[in-house]
Amino acid sequence: MPRELKSKEEFEKLLGSAKEVRVSLQGDDAKIKLRTKNALYTFRTKASDVDAITKGLKVPVVEF
Repeated sequence: MPRELKSKEEFEKLLGSAKEVRVSLQGDDAKIKLRTKNALYTFRTKASDVDAITKGLKVPVVEF
């Protein structure tokens, strides 16, 4: 079962340990999924913030 993150700070902390990042755009909103070794985390944000968050990541980013 995925764990939903509520704060951007928690999400950014886990970005370093992510193996894969998936972005699902839903109109003006977006859901970003982080796959780590132990769990799947989800974070909801505005679609305009996705590029700033995923910019510079060393893991694959898959967009849906």
